[in-house]
Amino acid sequence: MSDLNDPRVFFAAERTLLAWNRTSLTLMAFGFVIERFGLFLHLLMPQHAESLHQGTSYWIGIAFILIGSFSSASAIIQYRKVLKTLKPVEIPLGYAVHMGVLVNFAVAVLGLALTVYLFSGPGF
Repeated sequence: MSDLNDPRVFFAAERTLLAWNRTSLTLMAFGFVIERFGLFLHLLMPQHAESLHQGTSYWIGIAFILIGSFSSASAIIQYRKVLKTLKPVEIPLGYAVHMGVLVNFAVAVLGLALTVYLFSGPGF
């Protein structure tokens, strides 16, 4: 339980949530680039296209996307735990407390949707 009675505590928690949001997006973008690296290799070496389909870059890219989705979801859980410890005086009146949660939730869901798309779509 926070005894500071200072809204800066809440804003620090929100900044941390949004930092995890950026981290999640970065991991997912990096994963997508790694996953599509197989396409680049396919363009460079079309004679080896069959052996490159769903190769190492595919699985590593999928792993990064899933890690990004997981980090976004876990950031929501941590943020909500911190919110429970704050007093009402530490949260500005009328402030939309759950906007960051909604954004992180959307990032997590879209990351999972991207993973499903990459699993179901053609390799290249």
